Amino acid sequence: MKDQGTRRLVRSTAVLAGAGLLLAAVSPAQAETTAPTSTTTRTPAAANSSVDVAAMVDAMTLDQKIGQMTWTHVYGSSANDTSMAASNQARYGVSTPAEVVQKYDLGGVLYFAWSGNTANPQQVNGLSNGLQDAALADGGPGIPLAVTIDQEGGLVARVGSPATELPGNMALGATFDTGLARAQGDILGSELKAMGINVDFAPVLDLNTNPDNPVIGVRSMGSDAKTVSRLGVAQIRGIQQHVSATAKHFPGHGDTETDSHYGLPEVTYDRATLNQHLKPFQAAIDAGIDMIMTAHIVVDAIDPDLPGTLSPKVLTGLLRDEMGFDGIITTDALDMEAMTDNWTQEEMSVKAIQAGSDILLNSPDVDASIAGVKQAVADGTITEARLDESVTRILTWKAKRGILEHPYADPAGVGTVVGSERHLRTAAKIADRSMTLVRNDRRTLPLDVRRDDVLVVGAGSAWPERLAPMLAERGFDVTTELENGSSPSAAYRERAVAAAADVDAVVFTSNNASGNPAQQAMVAALAATGKPVVVVAARNPYDVNVFPGADAVLNSYGYGVVNYAAVVRALAGDINTKGRLPVAVPKADGSGTMLPVGYGEHYSGRPWWSHGKHRR
Repeated sequence: MKDQGTRRLVRSTAVLAGAGLLLAAVSPAQAETTAPTSTTTRTPAAANSSVDVAAMVDAMTLDQKIGQMTWTHVYGSSANDTSMAASNQARYGVSTPAEVVQKYDLGGVLYFAWSGNTANPQQVNGLSNGLQDAALADGGPGIPLAVTIDQEGGLVARVGSPATELPGNMALGATFDTGLARAQGDILGSELKAMGINVDFAPVLDLNTNPDNPVIGVRSMGSDAKTVSRLGVAQIRGIQQHVSATAKHFPGHGDTETDSHYGLPEVTYDRATLNQHLKPFQAAIDAGIDMIMTAHIVVDAIDPDLPGTLSPKVLTGLLRDEMGFDGIITTDALDMEAMTDNWTQEEMSVKAIQAGSDILLNSPDVDASIAGVKQAVADGTITEARLDESVTRILTWKAKRGILEHPYADPAGVGTVVGSERHLRTAAKIADRSMTLVRNDRRTLPLDVRRDDVLVVGAGSAWPERLAPMLAERGFDVTTELENGSSPSAAYRERAVAAAADVDAVVFTSNNASGNPAQQAMVAALAATGKPVVVVAARNPYDVNVFPGADAVLNSYGYGVVNYAAVVRALAGDINTKGRLPVAVPKADGSGTMLPVGYGEHYSGRPWWSHGKHRR
């Protein structure tokens, strides 16, 4: 390993110096001692760099400056992988990830599972180091890359097991515990750093105030601005011990009924309501967040004409001038339909820069994006000085984070950090603490593992086939009836009702049943058998309002292994249920609130209220 580390460091320093980057001399021995370990932590202020950023910017061509502002995904599992050459050719006109970096002088890359980047942690480490080699080789930008990913935990996690599986942000929100939030951030940041990733596009700071929100939901930590602010800051501090965190989606995507992947959402609330959605972002700014990601939503209270991503009123007037953010602003992915259905690639790139964004993220047509920005500079629509502002921010950030001098990740660190026993225990603790019992009529729960035969059924999208064997392993006698899809068929409902005759209790896994009549009908039919029906609400926590016949409802906020392992412990009574609702549950008819923020029941039969009082 020493020979490889020495080779890489020498190449990094030589190429940077050749590009006019005034780096302090660093010996190979120093490089070896700074390889990431499970205890390595570093904030931006701790990275000592003598890089002259102004000189770097002055030495760059226009193409290099635009390249630094362009961060996009690449197809392949290693820098020179040709197995997905057709996809790279179709989008970029070259064959390998390394060639994409070099063609555009990229400032950053973005990892996805579907683009072949995240098969396993060791492979990710190799891809990251290989792409840094490509950036620093002849023909590359000569500047180390930002290596980025959406690793929120829960529903959005691009690297799966053996990386630590977290139960998700709303599960974290149900704990109301800043210590666990800090620990979650530490897990995310340390594991990403070991894999050579230096930016996490997390945490989500959106307030999920709209139960019909199709895109945020359990990605949010809740609906209460104060709670999300506290948990968000704690998570940011944990992440930024290791890598950069990114607060998203500014100025708040939590009260929309349109998914910006598929359309352009608009929020019509007043400025006072907007101010509540801004509180977690202000708290993040005050805590020193490195980056903020924009939302492709129109916020009428600020700019009724343009979405936040393209609005100077939102990004410059509100975020920079009013809220005082001086870090890096990145767009959300520009290939989302909220953008592509309404603007050409050239238009959206130019408008985003005019609005105040520093990063053009995942443009659907990078060639057109670069050409559009170059033309805007040529005709005076954008000044090169404006580009210099963004490039200066990016390079200053890379210097402070130590990326310019230490771009590589030690492969030996992956096995000791990623998916460590300590991290797995913490994830399980978050899941246990998140279990939220919102109904327990006749003290149906916990079930008796010694006597209760259990039927496991449910919406296929809630993965009942994952829960059933885990209950069997715990000792329950388990029968299953399964069907794919979110909406149980009439035939499936009939099979389940027939099977219920031979068991002591029914466990039904639901997935956003508030908007699914078929799930509602199946639970009602099962309840009509007279057998106790336990609903595990495996995604958004509102399902209790459409299951009046269910004897017990337990919210798990996810159907991952870590979530369902905690569900089994709760159903069996191995743990008590201490989770509390991080959002309010409305009545099904919309006439008011059914259950408030902070509600949750213990097996003692008493609600666990956020204000510390108990009420029967």
